[in-house]
Amino acid sequence: MSKKFKKIISAILTLLILSSCFVFASAEEHEEILIINPYEDVIWKGENAWRGYKGSLHTHSTYSDADVTLREMVMEYYKQGYGFLAMADHSVTGVEWNKAPNEFFIYKYQLLLGNKQEHLTDEEYEAVINGTYPMPEGETRDFGLTCITGANELNGLTLTKSHVVAYGLDYNVGTGHAGKENGFRSAVEFAENNGGFSVIAHPGDWLESRDNMSAIYDEKNIKLFSEIFLDHDTCLGMEIFNEDNGVTPYDRNLWDNILMETLPHGRLVLGFSNSDAHTLEKVDSSFAVFMMPDNSAEQVNKTMHSGNFFAVTRKVHKNEVLGPDVTYNVIDRKLPVPMATNVEVDGAKITMEVENADFVQWVANGKVIAKTIVDGTGTSVLDLNEIEGSEDFLYVRAEISGEGGLAASQPFVIEKETEEYKKDTSFLSWLEDFFFTIKSTRLYVVIQELIRAIA
Repeated sequence: MSKKFKKIISAILTLLILSSCFVFASAEEHEEILIINPYEDVIWKGENAWRGYKGSLHTHSTYSDADVTLREMVMEYYKQGYGFLAMADHSVTGVEWNKAPNEFFIYKYQLLLGNKQEHLTDEEYEAVINGTYPMPEGETRDFGLTCITGANELNGLTLTKSHVVAYGLDYNVGTGHAGKENGFRSAVEFAENNGGFSVIAHPGDWLESRDNMSAIYDEKNIKLFSEIFLDHDTCLGMEIFNEDNGVTPYDRNLWDNILMETLPHGRLVLGFSNSDAHTLEKVDSSFAVFMMPDNSAEQVNKTMHSGNFFAVTRKVHKNEVLGPDVTYNVIDRKLPVPMATNVEVDGAKITMEVENADFVQWVANGKVIAKTIVDGTGTSVLDLNEIEGSEDFLYVRAEISGEGGLAASQPFVIEKETEEYKKDTSFLSWLEDFFFTIKSTRLYVVIQELIRAIA
């Protein structure tokens, strides 16, 4: 065999080895994209299939600042087919609906206005929680309305509306909690120190982002909320939909921005949706659909922590980043809710079956990366191996849109190595915190609001 022939053979073998290594590396790169399914535990089909229960964990009555009584509010949720409900009056901790909560004297103004403060009778309460109370003509239900006690919208008397909904509080804890201005962190700590947990309520209201979308992308604002979540595991997440989203049209954008800050440290922030109703007309505005094996207070608590739920809204405002192009509103239209009926994850691929939907769009790192058009019932498949730049994604999430509104899934986190969270202790950070503390004093806020009112 000549030397020239040997060189040719050697070159061919070298190319073959390099080629096989390249193929292997490419395959290995795809295999590294592993998606964590937030609905892994849900049984979607079969005899033991879980059920989707509609619920709101944040609503009000005349025991704080709503226009209708507790009795009227509970009955309306019952008639609209809700499965669970938490009364979270401002600075008033919720109890069973056949009892009056501990009163906060300031809300006695309701009586001066001629408004009643009324709860259910024992007989009404038993019928409501058992599902035997009569429904409107032509409608039925085979489950009760589960009463979630221990909820309280803290910081209820703050001008800055830094509201946090606490859960799991004892009967005698939280009523009269006036709160601190800009006091998200202190409210989260109050809930935690009293054996409860919490969800940040309508952050866009505090940011006043309705007329200033840039506030959602302000690094200082993103840092403020992200650090609260990183410091406190008991703060489960934030409302991405609230009532008709009139003052919070961009909170799901803020959620994306916060996720990009917390997920590198292994901290998942869940997205909640609540009606925050103060009038009966807002009962059907925003809510959640919890996937549960049974409708009990214990299961609701468990699902709040596990993330086996979807955040739903009936009114979606124009959004230049995530859509839609035009605001649409279907509150009180009694339209079927767009919803997932099965979710499967295999490596880098998500398969989601949906109903009552026009399309499913997938969001990663705050941007829409894919969209599947469906005709009522259909399937959307997302394969990250086919999406350019997917190696940089921290998560993906689905938004199911239909005639009945929009349902947002929880994040499908992409498995990556996490970094240890180290709080910024630089002088600049300390200086920012110092000025924030000054701006959070009641006197400063009152003067600020007076100046704004005069202007």
